Amino acid sequence: MRSIDEVATDLGIHPDDLVPVGRHAAKIEHAALSRPASGKGRLVLVSAVTPTKAGEGKTTVSVALTMGLRARGRSVCLALREPSLGPVFGIKGGGTGGGAAQIVPSDEINLHFTGDMHAIGAAHNLLAALVDTDLHFGAPSGLDSRRVRWPRVLDVNDRALRNITTGLGGRDGGVPRETRFDITAASEVMAVLSLAEDLPDLERRLARIVVGQRADLSYVTAADLEAAPAMAALLRDALLPNLVQTAAGDPALVHGGPFANIAHGCSSVAATRIGLHYSDLVVTEAGFGFDLGGEKFLDIKCRQAGLWPRCVVLVTTVKALEAHGEGDLARGLGHLDRQLANVRRFGLTPVVAVNVFGTDEEVKLKRVEAHADRRGAKAARVTSFVDGAAGGEALADVVWEACAMDEPDKAPHFLYALQESYGDKVHNIAQRIYGARDVAFTATAKRALARLDECAPGLPVCVAKTHLSFSDDPKAGGLAEGFVATVREVRPMLGAGFVTVLMGEIVTMPALPREPAAKRVRIDADGKIRGLMQGD
Repeated sequence: MRSIDEVATDLGIHPDDLVPVGRHAAKIEHAALSRPASGKGRLVLVSAVTPTKAGEGKTTVSVALTMGLRARGRSVCLALREPSLGPVFGIKGGGTGGGAAQIVPSDEINLHFTGDMHAIGAAHNLLAALVDTDLHFGAPSGLDSRRVRWPRVLDVNDRALRNITTGLGGRDGGVPRETRFDITAASEVMAVLSLAEDLPDLERRLARIVVGQRADLSYVTAADLEAAPAMAALLRDALLPNLVQTAAGDPALVHGGPFANIAHGCSSVAATRIGLHYSDLVVTEAGFGFDLGGEKFLDIKCRQAGLWPRCVVLVTTVKALEAHGEGDLARGLGHLDRQLANVRRFGLTPVVAVNVFGTDEEVKLKRVEAHADRRGAKAARVTSFVDGAAGGEALADVVWEACAMDEPDKAPHFLYALQESYGDKVHNIAQRIYGARDVAFTATAKRALARLDECAPGLPVCVAKTHLSFSDDPKAGGLAEGFVATVREVRPMLGAGFVTVLMGEIVTMPALPREPAAKRVRIDADGKIRGLMQGD
């Protein structure tokens, strides 16, 4: 690994703006944005087909593309989300890429890293404690104990905490009520931090967080509990983007990690701005498939931050397409067609990245490439899991050409207008992106959206649903269409600046599987942590 000072110097960061955290990571002060820009500032979004159990390698391809671009002599910076301990110890394992295409130091990044996740959990749970303190002392805010929305959070998958009762133990134990735990990445505080521009914006957003309602159904916010300043103090250092590097020594900003269902699933605006300020290209990633993470990246993050990508890299694999076709590659290619169409609905150019596995048959790889070509999308293979930077150069060349560096930025083309009703926005997403025939709303959800149309209109919508299907049924697969999606719950995330609607049986506290990835993790005699990544 290179020293973090060298990596920062390559990116163009002034030494006064660098705050080292150990030997191989550093925070970047916001003052870095006040210095002269040295890059053209073009954005590339890496998304994917709908995920399957085989894994598509979206982060691996993001790293590969960055390494390939640098190998070609391009000015580039990677911007990724921070891993959550939930997936790290759950099914997925570490979230730093794979093989020779990783960000490093991977162990530290996958575990405690620079402490951002802990700061977010502390700020969130401080607000939860202030909510219960308010109730204990007679609710001077007017908060109705039956209408509290604010849960607690923990950065570990734990199904037993999905629904709990607090306040037991008599008068000194507080006011008994039902509540829940979410995973820390699902906290609105995480979404707020990832969208905030600076400390004043962070505090303003924290103040707008809705914790519950009064008897008259008016919202009680963090501002009503005077919580925002202390929460901002806990998050001061966490707001600074983290600088690490790829396995090839290229600059990588790893910052923020909102859950890609309940929130928008992208790395922070602050990190993206740093990357764009100092690089010609910033390669960034949105969670899950394009229908879920890509749409939110464009309709939420880009809309709020005034950003727009030059192209979208759509990651796929032979295994994934066969899985979507129930074993039939020809049928599974229909799923790729739908995701290509979704990218083009935003007026963007798709590039297909075929992430190659060692067991892939040449005839099938050629079939995917030829299909993409017939659909007007250039395709390139990625072999960086084995070949490192060299395995990403073919994709790098295609992306560089697609970005048309000397042309002016295209005007953003969003899926819906902010002045539409929330119900119309949900219909727009479900019918145009997911292929739904219609959307049904529970009576509770319908009332909640009607109230938001009155008191908080004009915000984007964030759909929380399964990532395994276009539909709200995780078993319906990647070719589902003509279904009726059901909105069962609405969560006003006014601090983050969007309204989340929950479809189907989505949960915000994942569970450990029968064989958790945590069982693979160990420390060798030399003190090296093993087993965090799949296959280790």
